[in-house]
Amino acid sequence: MSALEKALNGPVRDYVRPEKPVRPRDASSLVILRQRKGTTEVLMGRRASRHRFMPNVFVFPGGRVDNADRNALINGNLSKPVARKLEHKWPPVMAQALAVAAVRETFEETGLIIGEKQKKTGDILPNLAGLDYVARAITPSDSPMRFHARFFCIDAELTTGRVRDSDELQALKWFSLAEALAMPLVDVTEFVLREVERRIGGWTPPGVPLFSYRNGRAFIKYEG
Repeated sequence: MSALEKALNGPVRDYVRPEKPVRPRDASSLVILRQRKGTTEVLMGRRASRHRFMPNVFVFPGGRVDNADRNALINGNLSKPVARKLEHKWPPVMAQALAVAAVRETFEETGLIIGEKQKKTGDILPNLAGLDYVARAITPSDSPMRFHARFFCIDAELTTGRVRDSDELQALKWFSLAEALAMPLVDVTEFVLREVERRIGGWTPPGVPLFSYRNGRAFIKYEG
């Protein structure tokens, strides 16, 4: 039974309601896809062992939204359909900040550039036009560290630069979707991969899925 199946159908988590639940931190991740010989591949890396949150597991590049992401300069706006999906839940400034964070973290963790690299500063002016918004997830309320993660997706053809390991993500590699799903993944990562796989297969989702926990058991809801 996979991590996702266990979360959805397995025993209820030992649910300990803390006296004061930790507020989830805003975060973003980016699923980068490419085509090779008719096979869809995804870029994933192993989180460093020093991390308190999910050490030594394979994930997509991503991380927390910084204050600077909210007023970052960009050189390409979100497409209107993607902006509408995000702004259904958050103000335009926050919607853009989430996308900027995904692009910034991807550069910091993998070396891939989505936008334009400034020669003088080395900073990235993100181009958000090619991003799609595919899912979000919230860490269980009994977790000592909590994140409200939004997952974006982009074609690798819209990136530049060379993939390289970082202090945050190691053993970076392009995996076929089948290879990625065969690895020991956390439930949220598996869920997002399944979601992407279904979309590639032609499935049209009824909205953006939210993966969360209710009373100790995983819960998926599609939001318009």
